[in-house]
Amino acid sequence: MVTTFNENMFAPEIMYDPYSYYGQLRDEDPVHWNELYELWVITRHDDLVWLTRNHELFSSQVWLKDPRGPYPAINESDNELYEFVRNYQGKQFIQYDRPDHLEMRKVVHAYFTPKSMEEWRPLVQNAINELLDEAEQKDDFDMMRDLATPLPVLVIAEMMGVPVQDRPYIRAIAEKLLNIARGEADRLPRLVEGMEEMLDYVNPMMEERIVNPGDDFISVLAQGEKAGIFTREQSLVNTSLLLLAGHETTINLICNGTLAFMQNRDQWDLLKADPQGMMVRANEEALRYDSPVKSIQRLAAQDVEMRGKLIKKDDRLRWFIPSANRDPNKFERPDEMDITRWPNPHVSFGAGIHHCLGATIARVEGQEVFRELAERYPDMELGQEEMEYESSITFRSIRQMPINTNK
Repeated sequence: MVTTFNENMFAPEIMYDPYSYYGQLRDEDPVHWNELYELWVITRHDDLVWLTRNHELFSSQVWLKDPRGPYPAINESDNELYEFVRNYQGKQFIQYDRPDHLEMRKVVHAYFTPKSMEEWRPLVQNAINELLDEAEQKDDFDMMRDLATPLPVLVIAEMMGVPVQDRPYIRAIAEKLLNIARGEADRLPRLVEGMEEMLDYVNPMMEERIVNPGDDFISVLAQGEKAGIFTREQSLVNTSLLLLAGHETTINLICNGTLAFMQNRDQWDLLKADPQGMMVRANEEALRYDSPVKSIQRLAAQDVEMRGKLIKKDDRLRWFIPSANRDPNKFERPDEMDITRWPNPHVSFGAGIHHCLGATIARVEGQEVFRELAERYPDMELGQEEMEYESSITFRSIRQMPINTNK
């Protein structure tokens, strides 16, 4: 019997529970052709790792090289906006293949070494405490609003050298940029508005850093521009990449991880018993159990055969992290949360040459949040049982999360 799958990957039930849908694909058709969106859906852990390690077979230049239109469809009146988006997104260094990608990544890599990111831990700890102190003065506490959202904004703003008074504006820009992965037909006007605002905001900062470099991320990009590796537009666009990638992923890690602990009270009890000792493994399991990022897209650079299927040159494909992270061929009891799980070879930060540069700072933020929550609010509970998720194929994003701290 051949299973008929719902090809609308933006369906509300799939947004709410991607694990059942992509898990069934993983078990029955791990290299699946989605007719509706004209792409291959890859769902097994070993296939995902193989794809990332054979990067020469799969191009990252999706935005500039994909001849097909956006999916889901946009309003016809927004076609010119789509061309702007293609050009903007295509200038991110993660959208390049080698050798260009290697040269661009070298510019920013030194800034994101594990050692340098670890130095941000005291700032992260202080920020978490300050945000929770502020939240306790309110009548209600929402994890998304009061901690998960402002924390990465504060950290990224520090990395960018953004003045304190401008941080709400940076958050507003980030909200607009998140439309890049949404499914609404009218998503482009707000997205383009955010892109244009980002270019306008960062450009004078870039001008200043070229002449007077500091120790911030914009200065790193400015020096890459000065060396001829980045154009001005590439420098500006890669600043927005930092804002978006380092922002949304950490928000999702905090909210998804908190939800997982609240729904798996035995694991919450384990963390509470030794928050400092368990925070590293707890954070890794939160990343595996309900990953912040849902999928990544590539284009086939040549004809490739996978599991008896022919992926043709220029076909687009997406690998899906939720199913890979719960692949029973890789993880024992994959659908159970277990913070003693070690080693934990999840692929929440990707793999290979495009492994997430910000993985270490995301880990620092997640570890410190879960440690502090376990110490400060041991009897914490959800304020509502059912969560509502954004309509995104790229991110696993909860819209709001009221919390009863029971303090």
